[in-house]
Amino acid sequence: MTSAAALASSSDPALEHAWSALEAVPDPEIPVVSIRELGILRNVSRAADGALEVVITPTYSGCPAMSQIAEDVAHALDCAGLAPYRIDTALAPAWTTDWITDEAKEKLRAYGIAPPTGQCGGGAVEKVIRFAPRPLAAPACPRCGSAHTERLAQFGSTACKALYRCLDCREPFDYFKPY
Repeated sequence: MTSAAALASSSDPALEHAWSALEAVPDPEIPVVSIRELGILRNVSRAADGALEVVITPTYSGCPAMSQIAEDVAHALDCAGLAPYRIDTALAPAWTTDWITDEAKEKLRAYGIAPPTGQCGGGAVEKVIRFAPRPLAAPACPRCGSAHTERLAQFGSTACKALYRCLDCREPFDYFKPY
């Protein structure tokens, strides 16, 4: 939750309750992390008409999980008795792996997915998305920690991950690509 969101929710118990309820919504493709931890949950605020407004941002514009995420958000808000609400999808600024929390990166590693490395520099500022490949250091194996890894495929179990193999322990693993 951003500091502005924390300030707003402290003066509105329903907003605080909504943030709490949505904290438990897992990503449908990687259930060990929540949509808030991945940075998909962008904001919860009160609209002029009194309804809650929830803003979600896809990890990429063609993400097939967004309809499921919206359903899961609606279910969490309904279970928490927080109607009326609206769920909006914001495409700008574009999501970046910089929005993934440090806690989520550790959860990804423990789950067997190498988290993204480095910073994309996107933050909350709009920037041009580059689709040209850029050289990156190979990710460390989430199982044994070895940096001696190789990419097997540009796309893994989902489009936002690549498939790698550790050359020391020989185990395959997904790498959450930074962008």
